[in-house]
Amino acid sequence: MSQWDAWLAGRSALRTERGTVRADPVLRHGRGGEVLDLASNDYLGLSQDPRVVAAAHRALDGFGASAAASRLVTGTLAVHRELESALCDLTGQPSALAFATGYAANLGVVTAMAGRGAQILLDEHAHASLHDAARMSRVPWATFAHNDVGDLDRLLGERAGDRVVVAVESIYSVLGDAAPLVDLAAVCARHDALLVVDEAHGIGVAGEGRGLVHEVGLTGAPHVVVTATLSKSLGAQGGAVLCSRAVRDHLVNEARSFIFDTALAPAAAGAAAEAARIIAGDPAIAARVRDHAATIASICGIEPAAGAVQSIPLASPDVAVAACLTLRERGVLVGCFRPPSVPDRWSRLRITARADLSRAEIERAARLVADVVDEVSA
Repeated sequence: MSQWDAWLAGRSALRTERGTVRADPVLRHGRGGEVLDLASNDYLGLSQDPRVVAAAHRALDGFGASAAASRLVTGTLAVHRELESALCDLTGQPSALAFATGYAANLGVVTAMAGRGAQILLDEHAHASLHDAARMSRVPWATFAHNDVGDLDRLLGERAGDRVVVAVESIYSVLGDAAPLVDLAAVCARHDALLVVDEAHGIGVAGEGRGLVHEVGLTGAPHVVVTATLSKSLGAQGGAVLCSRAVRDHLVNEARSFIFDTALAPAAAGAAAEAARIIAGDPAIAARVRDHAATIASICGIEPAAGAVQSIPLASPDVAVAACLTLRERGVLVGCFRPPSVPDRWSRLRITARADLSRAEIERAARLVADVVDEVSA
């Protein structure tokens, strides 16, 4: 056995011991099907919306299966401009730049805005992509206590005179809590720091679907930059940075995950643009997903989270997996959070509210979740 075979076997054994073995089974089979999906990130059900699918087909027919180049060569297509315009209309931001993924958007903005001489501060619960971006930036970085404005203020005070990039999420996907964006932005403004807000779980849900940044009145604030994914509420794939024109120009020239990556596929760009228009034109869709989220929380006896995802803490990874598999057998798909992908070491069931389901479907599924949790916890 080579050293690599031995290392892989050791890592596999450790995952088994910890109850954190993961796999990628095919659980959904196109439209419809026999299972009720409360596990995906399709919060508004727009991935299956005929208008969004038709927009993807138009872009596919018009531009082909691939952008075929990076944005700075020949990869920028009219559909990318359409997408960026639709995102600006939805969020109220002055400018937008589309990336191939939300992960790449976070990598691009943090690494490009930090640069030599800067420092980075991350909320300790921030998404893995933001932590990876900090590591890749090759500048000093640290974390501050989750949603703790005072801790951030203290750390920024210790870095007086430095350029500091602060990165947070608007709504956190595991605990489901919202960031105190107004207070965070005020502290950053006082210390002349840049606040990067990842709206992956805010767009389409908060602020009539326009995001939490818009809801709290920070749209267009000069020291606030927003990132977004196109793969959750927007039902497509890709990512974007929403910012000032000056920041966009800087990213086009400095963000390596933009410069050296093939542009977002036309079908995804077209689909996301149409989804953004749908959300902007129908605020009720965001209200519906929040109402369904509250219903899930009430039936399951948990405190309602700020976003679409509601989570139920369980005693161990094994208990969480057992609950997830039992629910799958009974026709409901839910997610399963386990270490190391949770910030507080608690394993959880992840139940996603969806705007395109009926109240009866949501209530039936939530009651089933509550019953199974009781069974596996007994």
